[in-house]
Amino acid sequence: MTLLIGQFKQVLRRLGRAPLFTTITLLTLAIGVGANTVIFSVVEGVLLKPLPYPHPEQLIGVWHTAPGIGLKELNMSPSIYFIDREQNTTLQDIGVYSGDSLNVTGAGQPEHVRGLDVTDGTLPILGVAPALGRLFTRNDDSPGSPETVLLSYAYWQKKFGGASSVLGRSITVDGKPRQIIGVLPRGFHFLDQQDAALILPFRWDRSKIKLGNFSQRAIARLKPGVTMAQASADMARLLPVVLRSFPAPEGFSADLLEKARISPSLRPLKQDVVGDVGKVLWVLMASIGLVLLVACANVANLVLVRVEGRRQELAIRSALGAGWRRIAEELLFESIVLGVGGSVLGLAFAYGGLRLLVALAPTGLPRIHEIGIDLPVLLFTLALALFTSLLIGSIPVVKYAGAALNSGLREGGRGASQGRERHRARKALVIVQVALALVLLICSGLMIRTFRALMHVSPGFTAPESIQTFRFYIPETQIPDSKRDQLIQMNQTIMDKLAAIPGVSAVSFSNSVPMDDYDSNDVLYAQDHVLAEGELPPIRRFQFISPGTFATLGTKLLAGRDLTWTDIYQKRNVAIISENFAREYWQSPNRAIGKRIRVGGTDEWREIVGVAQDVHQNGVDQPAPSIVYWPLMQNNFEGQKEMVRRGVAFIIRSPRAGSLSFINEIQRQVWSVNPDVPLADITTLGELYTKSMARTSFTLVMLCVAGGMALLLGMIGIYGVIAYSVSQRTREIGIRMALGAQRRALIAMFVRQGLLLTGIGIGCGLVVSFVTMRLMSALLFHVSPVDPITYATITAGVVAIASFACYLPSRQAATVDPMDALRAE
Repeated sequence: MTLLIGQFKQVLRRLGRAPLFTTITLLTLAIGVGANTVIFSVVEGVLLKPLPYPHPEQLIGVWHTAPGIGLKELNMSPSIYFIDREQNTTLQDIGVYSGDSLNVTGAGQPEHVRGLDVTDGTLPILGVAPALGRLFTRNDDSPGSPETVLLSYAYWQKKFGGASSVLGRSITVDGKPRQIIGVLPRGFHFLDQQDAALILPFRWDRSKIKLGNFSQRAIARLKPGVTMAQASADMARLLPVVLRSFPAPEGFSADLLEKARISPSLRPLKQDVVGDVGKVLWVLMASIGLVLLVACANVANLVLVRVEGRRQELAIRSALGAGWRRIAEELLFESIVLGVGGSVLGLAFAYGGLRLLVALAPTGLPRIHEIGIDLPVLLFTLALALFTSLLIGSIPVVKYAGAALNSGLREGGRGASQGRERHRARKALVIVQVALALVLLICSGLMIRTFRALMHVSPGFTAPESIQTFRFYIPETQIPDSKRDQLIQMNQTIMDKLAAIPGVSAVSFSNSVPMDDYDSNDVLYAQDHVLAEGELPPIRRFQFISPGTFATLGTKLLAGRDLTWTDIYQKRNVAIISENFAREYWQSPNRAIGKRIRVGGTDEWREIVGVAQDVHQNGVDQPAPSIVYWPLMQNNFEGQKEMVRRGVAFIIRSPRAGSLSFINEIQRQVWSVNPDVPLADITTLGELYTKSMARTSFTLVMLCVAGGMALLLGMIGIYGVIAYSVSQRTREIGIRMALGAQRRALIAMFVRQGLLLTGIGIGCGLVVSFVTMRLMSALLFHVSPVDPITYATITAGVVAIASFACYLPSRQAATVDPMDALRAE
């Protein structure tokens, strides 16, 4: 131990005498290790760490497929839920959940909060124990029982100050008083849903349930020892029971569902939570890992130069009896001190970086609350410290701790020059740096090309940053179903009030706006398209709009006309369809005008009066769906005698969109019509548009940072090799100049040397890129993994930067005085 402490002190003294070398080495390693620790923390928190619930391996997501209608993913329906819960033999329990949007009134200013609707078994499946009170029982989840509600811990603290007396109190939600029966535990997050303030029971009436309505998600817990395959077979057995146990909705038949060939599709619940983000994270992990390798190569070059400076000292020690093992141990120990020191500093960088990442909460990154520095992350950092130490220490050990030291004394005299073999290791490291930097830069280039391709896709609307949107919901307690016309009239009055705000050029409202994740889908029949035997009608996306919606969004009408208020109030049987729907069925927008469509068998046929430009509702990286635009109020629609949309999104075009003053004016105008309406989801279409590309943007930024770091380190490596070569060949340069060599020729000689290394590195990098870039194909959009423009541009850029990095130290050769060089050692 004493020997180790003494050796440690010696290393610190040596490093202290070379502050520039020590600082650069520690910072280079800290950046490489810190970046890898950050990304590994994300990978570990999102992909590797089990879900934070008891026995997470038993938790599954319950989905279905319907190949008969071309659906790979189908949610849960109430009819399937009831049969699965009552008659399964493989599940401990099954629960259903759905996000909600709720109005809280009667206690000061009206408030809009996020909600979560669940069946009574959903929270117990996750092992939730309330911080106060109790969870829902089957009685709470049954129709006719008292209305109840659970509070989240954060909402309990905010709204009620954490008072335990909250139990039994009443809170008005969507116009209905509900009794508070419990508070969820602190820090509880329901899967990866946005945290809900209030949790409500579904309270389905089993006697009124019909087939269909695949609008909810489901989770289940397997019984101990049961496999996913056994559970899937069990639930497949129950699907025919579902069809026999419940009636079909009005206008549809059970035969339609039989032809859809619905079957269960179970998967680990973690897959539901994480989604497909794993592809992005593993690509980023590999990219940042390459940066660490480049950093290690750079540090290894610095260490080689430093050890070469000690070559005489090491040779003398070897001649005096120091063995190879003793010298190797000292060199490795110094590398370990550097590696551990850089890793500790990198851990500090990672801690700050993770806090920033969690605070920013990038869109599309799940389990953000579970990302942090824990034991696995610390062990990973320790492994990185050992890896970097061995990597940067092994090359000087192999090169200078052996018999080659004996030549150090023989080469120590005046005029000794360094042999070519003493350059090989550093040149090889530079080649590795250039190759890895090229791979990362090509990754970055492909993502830049992807981002540009996305930006050039016409989304189906114009100037999204100038479109303000917000939502609200009018409960039946305010305007009953018997007065549906008043609901539309109130919305129209609000629309007129908003249109009077200075700077507003257009206003409309709809059940959703592009890219806001509010969607509705159903089957659709066309009167002049007779289905073949066994053929099912296609699924189309539905949107319910007011007149002026297309003008407000900047969506072009390609044929026909827009809806009118007469269409709305007289409940005319009209509709507008998207361009891709028109071309699929009638080859052109103009030929679709006058055709008739409907949803259910008892619905009215509705005439197509317009065809609108395609809109990328799910993001510009996804195909534009076929859409049918319906009036907001209709009769005989989807089996309903009367239909009106209570929840609407207002769309306002104004250059003031997004400003606080504009939002305050909007709120005042809405409350002047209905003071009990809280506004929700206040945002701009520009923010939704940006959010839809958030994953691509995040990946692009991370890869560009990684590529930039690798390029910088690689060019520093080239600069260092050429500069060191110039310094070591001073005498040779003097002789050449004395014999008449031109300065320009000397500069070119060293530039060629650097470009030769660059060329070899580029060749290796291109080979690696051609092989590995195909792994990125899932992240690309309209760009080939072997895109020639990207490869050529990046290669040319690297050559140009490398030429500059070679030229700067090569100029030193031209400044050498021949007489001074000949007199130099």
